[in-house]
Amino acid sequence: MRFQAAALSLALASSNNARFFQSKAFAVRSFANNARRYNKKLFLPTCTATFGLLSSSSPTVGAATKAMSGVQSCSTSTNNHNSRVILNSAVAEAEGSTETSSPKEIFRTDYKPLPFLVSDVKLEFDIRDNLTTVKSEMIIGPNAGVASDDLVLDGDETCVKLLALEIDGRALVEGQDYLIQPGQLIIKASALTASNSDDSNTCVLSTVVEIIPEENTQLSGFYKSGPMYCSQCEAMGFRRITYYPDRPDNMATFSSVRIEADEANYPVLLSNGNLDSTGTLDNGRHYAIWSDPFPKPSYLFAIVAGNLGSIKDTFTTMSGKEVQLEVFSEKENVGKLDYAMESLKRSMKWDEDKFGLEYDLGIYNIVAVNDFNMGAMENKGLNVFNTAYVLADPVTASDLDYQRVEGVIGHEYFHNWTGNRVTCRDWFQLTLKEGLTVFRDQEFSGDMNSNAVKRIEDVKGLRGRQFNEDAGPMSHPIRPESYISMDNFYTATVYSKGAEVIRMYQTLLTPEGFRKGMDLYFERHDGSAVTCDDFRAAMADANDVDLDQFARWYSTNGTPVVTYSGSYDADTGKYTLTLSQKSNSAEGPLHIPISTGLLDKETGDEVVATTVLNLKEEAQTFEFDGLKGDVIPSILRDFSAPVKLISSSGKDDEEALAFLAARDTDGFNKWEAGQKIFTSLIFQTLAGEQSENTLNYALEAFGRTLADESMSDFSIKAYALTLPSESALAEDLDVVDPKALREARGSVKKAIARKYQTELKAAYDALTASMAEDPEFKVDSVATGRRLLRNVLLDYLCSIKETAEEQVAAADLALTQFRAGTGMTDKLAALNALASMDGEGASARDEALEEFYKDANGDALVLNKWFSVQALANLPDVLDRVKALTKHPDFTLNNPNRCRSLISAFTMNAAPFHDESGEGYQFLGEVLAELDKLNPQVSSRSAGALIQWRRYNEKRGNLMKAELEKLSAMKPISDDLFEVVSRGLK
Repeated sequence: MRFQAAALSLALASSNNARFFQSKAFAVRSFANNARRYNKKLFLPTCTATFGLLSSSSPTVGAATKAMSGVQSCSTSTNNHNSRVILNSAVAEAEGSTETSSPKEIFRTDYKPLPFLVSDVKLEFDIRDNLTTVKSEMIIGPNAGVASDDLVLDGDETCVKLLALEIDGRALVEGQDYLIQPGQLIIKASALTASNSDDSNTCVLSTVVEIIPEENTQLSGFYKSGPMYCSQCEAMGFRRITYYPDRPDNMATFSSVRIEADEANYPVLLSNGNLDSTGTLDNGRHYAIWSDPFPKPSYLFAIVAGNLGSIKDTFTTMSGKEVQLEVFSEKENVGKLDYAMESLKRSMKWDEDKFGLEYDLGIYNIVAVNDFNMGAMENKGLNVFNTAYVLADPVTASDLDYQRVEGVIGHEYFHNWTGNRVTCRDWFQLTLKEGLTVFRDQEFSGDMNSNAVKRIEDVKGLRGRQFNEDAGPMSHPIRPESYISMDNFYTATVYSKGAEVIRMYQTLLTPEGFRKGMDLYFERHDGSAVTCDDFRAAMADANDVDLDQFARWYSTNGTPVVTYSGSYDADTGKYTLTLSQKSNSAEGPLHIPISTGLLDKETGDEVVATTVLNLKEEAQTFEFDGLKGDVIPSILRDFSAPVKLISSSGKDDEEALAFLAARDTDGFNKWEAGQKIFTSLIFQTLAGEQSENTLNYALEAFGRTLADESMSDFSIKAYALTLPSESALAEDLDVVDPKALREARGSVKKAIARKYQTELKAAYDALTASMAEDPEFKVDSVATGRRLLRNVLLDYLCSIKETAEEQVAAADLALTQFRAGTGMTDKLAALNALASMDGEGASARDEALEEFYKDANGDALVLNKWFSVQALANLPDVLDRVKALTKHPDFTLNNPNRCRSLISAFTMNAAPFHDESGEGYQFLGEVLAELDKLNPQVSSRSAGALIQWRRYNEKRGNLMKAELEKLSAMKPISDDLFEVVSRGLK
């Protein structure tokens, strides 16, 4: 998501674009033309605003013409800019009324290439308080092989005021040369072709617009965040800056981006590409000119202006080129940037080693922004990041924060090739860049730490969020077929499930074959906007395989179910495994890779190493010969496909699961077997019919893992000891009762904790002692694993709190860790435990929350944690606490991070949010009504908590549905929220 602006200077007058610069008094003539047409008096300021270069021979401007690169250009003051003629004022007024037309649904099958393409863009930003002028000139020519038609430029008239419009020096006439419709400026083909008088087959389209970044609460386009201006253009933000073909298949060079601003307040001026020049101007202003030689779509444009601090470093590429690296933030946060820089350098080296991909510019900049809707944006050469994914130090960042910084820094860097150099043809192909890049960042993080741990974490996330999405009204394939607002399809399906589809390519083709496919993909499509089918073709052609059936993954929504049954024939030494599949595919069975191994039932030895079984029919039987005894199958190793695996009998063989939990050689399936045993016990508890055998299997698995000193990976051990989350458990229930589910899970947790209380405390104390012997803070896999394991043990110990004496003991243990903790990870884990303390532990809870708040000292990211801990607490009055926190002076709906830290966190606290009184739903509905006025992207995402109403009992479901109906009836309602709400009501 990027956006660039460029300014013109006298030095460029002799360039290939000289024809455009020779136009006379462009802005003045355009204003005058439209003033006459609308019979309005034209206001001309004493010092005339200029666009591009106004010819010095023009009698209208004469001496007012100045070189943009070296002298200040005058502009109209904010007090009188409304006197100008606004070409799109009529449609803007219509859009501002409550009587708006119904949102338009866009379909993948409707795609048509542009009849004309922008090949080069020059932009100029003149940034002043409460008014920014954006001037553009676009070189436009016909798209070869496409029938001539009108050119549609996208623009949001609710925030973009169109002041001037010209082709090759001729002011355009509305009706004759162009039309303005809601969201569109349509340039007639006749106006474009009539200007091609020099046989170049191109023309220069010039525009002048005004925007007010300070009023842009949507944080899409160009906006102000604290002391800085910044941009976010993916997916539809560039049209909130100026008129342009704002779609990914128009890749143009942004050859000159000129930024001008007050030097004292905004000394740092950044855009994409390389820095061409800088200079000082009169009245304390200055400018910078940037140029990006690589063609890109408008969503990759970026601009930043602010008073920022930074750290610098260099990276030498594999070809010997030195790249200047710089990470920016507000000055008070510069001390938290080191880990981001380290992560960037590791990312660059990894991409060279793994895929042979080298960085292509001489500069790579990252800017941390406090107000940001998403995690980060891969703008070419200028990544703009949510502060949550850049800032990290031991006092303010947890281990999870460090992992996210590393992963997201890597993700955005890897986009330089998978997203920027090769991008998607249209937004329906979003998974082409996002699914592929998520896979790449997963592989990177695994290689930097532990691949086994990373795989478990990724699958937990997939099941907890994406499976839920697949089961609800927003279910869609990784390549959607339609959308109303593209912002609603930056989803777990497109990203996480898309990454699983990419991983299946590697499973089917081997890592070596996957690399061959990647090489061919870049060879064919570098510099192009392509489709998912183009990627699949490169994989197939590079490996000489047929992947036509595999293509069905791109068009199939929902989570496929694979069932299995097996038998061993002692007479023949043959094991037979039957697999069947069920999915929503309308084209026939999917091609599903099922990685499988066999373990000897007596010895536990692996007798058949991991083999990929290609399930391509509705049911298939696979035979394994030459076995000397009965075996236990280990199926779907490393989670080789994003499916649900169930026994054909409908019940898991708990004896086999216990065997796999103890002996499986595949790390993922060993963890998975234990999770299935825990799940079975929790569901039995939920139904009130707990089996003693299942309880014994669960206790045995837990005790064996706790006592196993040979497990060198502390993180693996921690995950093996952790019960499945409430969200993961809910995915296996037809009707969810969140309160009963929490009670059942809590009951199992307490039973385990009481059974092994002595052993848990001994292990906790041993880890505490070992950490005290090595107090240096580290973020390597050993140190983070040790902290994770100790905090899992703390959680179990603090679950024993029925009696007053137990409440005091649990609170004392957690409070001791909270106050002794030198890093955020341990303090936050202790605070999480304390936040749910009641009775005799309530005073410790309140003390810790107060201390944490004071220690935050206003740090935004630490305060986000403070809000979230309270929103997620397991207390009977948590909703009242959340409502009170919305009135806290540090809370605001305007900041997405703060909003998510409280409101979204509460919706994830399933038991109180889904209380049968419906008060949680009503609270969310009221917040969404206010939030949609400020930031539709955040409101639509938050509304997802209401759309799964069919999965709850009738009482809860009707109350959730009622809130959706209220939101649906709002006037006005954003396209983003309307789409989610309307899908939820279908």
